[in-house]
Amino acid sequence: MQANRQGQVIYVVSDSIGETAEFVVRAVASQFDNHFIDVIKYPYIEETGSIDEIVSSAKESGAMIVFTLVIPELKAYIMEQAGKAGVPIVDVMGPLMSTMQEILHTQPKCKPGLVRRLDEEYFRKVDAIEFAVKYDDGRDPRGLLRADVVLIGVSRTSKTPLSMYLANKRFKVANVPLVPEVEPPEELFQLPPERCIGLTIDAAQLNSIRTERLKALGLTAQANYATIDRIKEELAYSKKVLERIGCPVIDVSNKAVEETANIILEMIRRNKLKQGQS
Repeated sequence: MQANRQGQVIYVVSDSIGETAEFVVRAVASQFDNHFIDVIKYPYIEETGSIDEIVSSAKESGAMIVFTLVIPELKAYIMEQAGKAGVPIVDVMGPLMSTMQEILHTQPKCKPGLVRRLDEEYFRKVDAIEFAVKYDDGRDPRGLLRADVVLIGVSRTSKTPLSMYLANKRFKVANVPLVPEVEPPEELFQLPPERCIGLTIDAAQLNSIRTERLKALGLTAQANYATIDRIKEELAYSKKVLERIGCPVIDVSNKAVEETANIILEMIRRNKLKQGQS
């Protein structure tokens, strides 16, 4: 025979969406098998009048209040009003925030909704990384028109590592390899030139990089891919294509990925400023 389940109403009060408090309440409630917990959310509370109504309703229904109000005035007010009304109340974030404030010797921002903004930033980064993987090495030219930045250059000019680095900065990046035998995708010439960035490199350094790459693959260093004549041909072809596009070009010779990425980020910043002024 199943035991009778007792019920309890819990008001979740927040100056944001209230997800944090609701998650904590449901996590705790899961530890009490024979009790039904009815969670009622009051999100985006920004004024004391709303708190008065919530406390009054909680008193009438025998509910307890669990809150994540970070605005000091609202937090103090709900604690005071609940105390006067005899309504049980729990501050989910307050004790942890106070302890962290003491340890870090820093005042909290006390702004609602920051965790949601952090989540949005995280998902933007994930989307950007997935985009970089999907449109790496010219796999699908259709993605070029959706990219924030398109990197263009011959093989071994750091296009892929740069794409991933910039994706971690939440930019959607596609990259296109240039090969004399293959016509570049038409989409490249449909983009505004400032959204494309050409990558070039010293021929001798590229020769060394490609030679080491072939050795790592167990192939002969004499393959056409690594010969200096072939490299010069590719670089000359790349120069013509980049001039046709009219995009800025970065010489990545002797540059770390981070250094080149910072140059690109500065280009993006300047373009945004120009667009804002136009």
